[in-house]
Order: sequence, then structure tokens, then C-alpha cells
Amino acid sequence: MIGRIILTLAVIAIAYVFVRQRRLAEEAENKPVPVKKDKLRDELSQDLRMAAYMFMVLMVGIGGAVYYFRWQDEHTILTINLHRENQAQPVSYQVYKYQLQERSFTTIDGTHVTVAGSERMEVLGLEQ
Repeated sequence: MIGRIILTLAVIAIAYVFVRQRRLAEEAENKPVPVKKDKLRDELSQDLRMAAYMFMVLMVGIGGAVYYFRWQDEHTILTINLHRENQAQPVSYQVYKYQLQERSFTTIDGTHVTVAGSERMEVLGLEQ
């Protein structure tokens, strides 16, 4: 969820920068070029602009990495063994981690399973 928000904000920011650059280029074509008086101030302004762009790229990169690692963690395949009173062998299911809930889950095949109160659920593959 937060990854989608970050991605949307990044696209909006990039679009804003492109539109602004185009508008500034059009204004520069229409105006005569003034003589620069303070070269140090212009260099500092360019350095700050570059730093702002680098910070924006860094934040988008970190947001993308966080989104990817969260997605990767949620799509970890877990094995769930259901132990029932009447059966000697447990029934095993393969489940994505994000599909696992407290007393129910949806398997990779799409089967929705609700665990009864008399069953014991054993989850294999979770890291502690």
C-alpha cells in the first residue's frame, strides 16, 4: 500500500519537474539573456538543485527497495500442516504468507480453508 503511494508521488514529482523545465525553457527563449553578476550564487544554486535531485532519486530508490522486499516477504510460500483428531497423518497445504490469517487461509490453488477449533495448525517456513 505504502509502496503504491510512494510510486504515485514519485511519478507526480517527475512529471512536475518535466513540465517546469519545459516552461522555463520556453520563458528563456522569449527573454533576453541577462548578464550574470554573481557567479558564486549561481554555482551554489546549481549544486543545491543537483543535491535535491539526488535526494529525490535516493528516496524513490529506497521506497522501491522497501516495496520490493515487502512484496518478496509476503509471497513467501509456507507449508501448513493441519493435525486432526481422527487422522494419523496431517493434511499439508501450500500457502502464500500474505494469505495466512488467524484461523483461515487460502492455498496457492485458491482453496479457502477454515481451521476448526478441534484442529491444530502447524506453520512451517516462518522465520523468527
